Amino acid sequence: MGLVRHVVCAMSGGVDSSVAALLLKRRGYSVTGVFMKNWDSLDESGVCSAEKDCADAYRVCQSLDIPFHQVSYVKEYWHEVFSNLLKEYEKGRTPNPDILCNKHIKFNHFQKYAINTLGADAMATGHYARTSQEDEEVFQQPHSAPPPTLFRDRFEIRNPVRLYKGADLLKDQTFFLSQISQDALRQTMFPLAGLTKEFVKKIAAEAGFDHVLKKKESMGICFIGERNFENFILEYLEPKPGNFVCIEDGTVLGTHKGWFTLTLGQRARIGGQKEAMFVVDKDVVTGDVFVAPTTNHPSLFRDTVRTDRFHWLTVDPPPELVRTQMMECHFRFIHQMPLIRCALQRGRVSGQREDHPAGPQRIHSAEGPRAVGGSSRAAERAADA
Repeated sequence: MGLVRHVVCAMSGGVDSSVAALLLKRRGYSVTGVFMKNWDSLDESGVCSAEKDCADAYRVCQSLDIPFHQVSYVKEYWHEVFSNLLKEYEKGRTPNPDILCNKHIKFNHFQKYAINTLGADAMATGHYARTSQEDEEVFQQPHSAPPPTLFRDRFEIRNPVRLYKGADLLKDQTFFLSQISQDALRQTMFPLAGLTKEFVKKIAAEAGFDHVLKKKESMGICFIGERNFENFILEYLEPKPGNFVCIEDGTVLGTHKGWFTLTLGQRARIGGQKEAMFVVDKDVVTGDVFVAPTTNHPSLFRDTVRTDRFHWLTVDPPPELVRTQMMECHFRFIHQMPLIRCALQRGRVSGQREDHPAGPQRIHSAEGPRAVGGSSRAAERAADA
């Protein structure tokens, strides 16, 4: 008999990870399901119940007759994701916790747990994405310790693994994977890479996974659940009231409880207005939040964005960028937002003027169907279009 490869599958209690585990078993792998608890629901009164999700994941593993484990990263999530989240909000930015969770928890702590503690040959998730590797190539990746220095040998020969969109372009989740490490990507399998969401649901139904099929799809920040975001964030940050100010004439239109409860491009809930008002800028010193009427107001658009240092999925930046200090590609700052053509130059993303308001802070760059990396926006206020 040939060697049976051991794959640890991250189980969330949802339909995607459940089908991912099923497909891995059908391919003949020795599969272990692991549920990650990242938020202590005992401290909150929200609907997002880790216990219910864990029970659903366990039930799937039972039906597949595979081992099940539960691991807690509540402490790590608090220090490496949520604390960072609060600090960014206080600076007036809008971080994306799913990107941070993938970078610090799932494709770092969990990946090391799967490989080093459970002895897996690879880990797998239910993300809609694919890599440049075939499954067997994942198992051939050496499990080596990181170099003792910050800089690797410049002459080291590498064939970096690349991240590509999955078959279901509507469910493409490369945006959320844009900051994971190359080492984690090398040791990860995406069983749903070639499937659409509808086909995944069909597989789940045929497998009798009715209890996960009935669940609502996870949307937004899971630890907030169905609670009002403003009420939630004000449990952790001190209210800092300020004014809503019209960008056109400086008129004070109303008040808010804190600029950190609002993001650029968001509709501002201001009573007594004939037209809907949208956030175009924030002054974290005075507390003023500037708003403009309608979604087509000129102040809502940008053609230049300044970023923090980019994270390249292949470690090294693309050769074209190194050679010319500029690269033509596409970018988005919201999941499922259409990709926009842009020029990337020395930490600046210059894009076409598009009918999309300014928005959250994570920049995701792509080259054709391939994701190349991501960054966070370094400044709220960018150059006007």
